[in-house]
Amino acid sequence: MSASGLAQVQERVQVEFEEFRTIQKELAKFVSTKQTYLSQLNENEMVKKELGLLESDADVFKLIGPVLVKQDLAEVKSNVDRRLEFIRKEMERTDKSISDLEKKGQEKQKKIAEIQNILIQARNTAAQKAQAVSS
Repeated sequence: MSASGLAQVQERVQVEFEEFRTIQKELAKFVSTKQTYLSQLNENEMVKKELGLLESDADVFKLIGPVLVKQDLAEVKSNVDRRLEFIRKEMERTDKSISDLEKKGQEKQKKIAEIQNILIQARNTAAQKAQAVSS
């Protein structure tokens, strides 16, 4: 392989590596988002348990700004259930995105390894030719 061919292969490795790093950054963002959803899910499940302990005629208040506003217990339970459903759907979507990005990352790693092997073989061949010429 010529020097220009080696340079092209090295450039290709760099491009693939940059794409891999981009995938890793996206993956980190999705993992962080999933952690946020997980904490929201836990918090809302705790709220649902607490609401389940209340009697049907209990007063429930919601903090809106600096004011406590009285809310209907059934409405509050319904809102919490919808919130939980939304969070679970977002977690599923995020899990799918994480899975897709992990697959892309693995494919990029394989591609980078293949290109690096080609580069190593080309360098070894060039070294052998140089050694044969000098002998």
